[in-house]
Amino acid sequence: MSETGNGSTDRLAALSEAGVSIWLDDLSRERLNSGNLAELIRDRHVVGVTTNPTIFANALSQGEAYDEQVRELAARGAGLSATVRELTTTDVRNAADLFRDVYRASNGVDGRVSIEVDPRLAKDAEKTAAEAQDLWKTVDRPNILIKIPATEEGLPAITRTLAEGISVNVTLIFSPERYRAVIEAFFAGLEQAKANGHDLRAIESVASFFVSRVDTEVDKRLDAIGTAEAKALRGEAAIANARLAYATYLEQFASERWAALKAAGANPQRPLWASTGVKDPAYSDTRYVDQLVVAGTVNTMPEKTLFAAADHAEIEGDKVSGTEAQAQAVFDQLSAVGVDVADVFRTLEDEGVEKFEKSWQELLDTVEAQLGKAEN
Repeated sequence: MSETGNGSTDRLAALSEAGVSIWLDDLSRERLNSGNLAELIRDRHVVGVTTNPTIFANALSQGEAYDEQVRELAARGAGLSATVRELTTTDVRNAADLFRDVYRASNGVDGRVSIEVDPRLAKDAEKTAAEAQDLWKTVDRPNILIKIPATEEGLPAITRTLAEGISVNVTLIFSPERYRAVIEAFFAGLEQAKANGHDLRAIESVASFFVSRVDTEVDKRLDAIGTAEAKALRGEAAIANARLAYATYLEQFASERWAALKAAGANPQRPLWASTGVKDPAYSDTRYVDQLVVAGTVNTMPEKTLFAAADHAEIEGDKVSGTEAQAQAVFDQLSAVGVDVADVFRTLEDEGVEKFEKSWQELLDTVEAQLGKAEN
């Protein structure tokens, strides 16, 4: 591991050297204006940022960083939706500019900033694809990713968006089965993009696999079952699930279909570990970082997890490759003690969409109140 100036082991450098791209799961005007994000890029090996409706709702409800822009928009007579669009895309555009050097140095692989389509469109493929194109044009930076949820309705929207040459972050993936469908949508999108004359080298994509929420839901069910065998499986599901996802990635990207796309200049759709903040205080607060180290992946972390990883993560090389059988055994045991795994994944996807819809409404309510204040 490399050393920092103060002599302590730089665990984030070790993570980066192991082939894991470190992205921050947060963005706000305050982070941009204060220089905090620039500092994380410079000192903490942060090479990308992800946002979601919850992050924007939190950012806009705190402090006064957005007040001036809200006043300007109110004076122009901007409506609620237009104001929300302007506020969020301004942050994403400015963050993208901040990451421009990282983007260039990594040949476009990193230096990426993600922005999500309106989650209320999650069940409408056509409107999701239209919104993705509109966001791409509005931000107008090559190093952004448009986030589209991996709902059944989202899958065709992912294909359509990629077919237009737009880079995509597929979000809210919980099961390896759905992940297979996501990769199929990715391949189809790139094939259409090629047919449409787009340069495949310019298109990037990540598949965001949610981690901690799986343990939260499965542990709750194990506690309800209450047997010794059930309780012994607490905290096993999320990491095993992510490892199965990685095995799926290796399998699908060893196909002839992918080889043809790669030969045409395509970049692989990297697995991204999302929801890596630990919810249960009984667990190590860095477990979804140090237990999921494998080259060619992204780990997007809330700041608290980033700092914990910098302080005490145990980065000991690849913890994922070759673990498929062990991971599958965990799920076999979960089924054996009575956990309905398919229902777990359905529940998590429904809850994920619902949470983002709720956050989006909070965002709208916050901005509406700010517009009202600015107009008085």
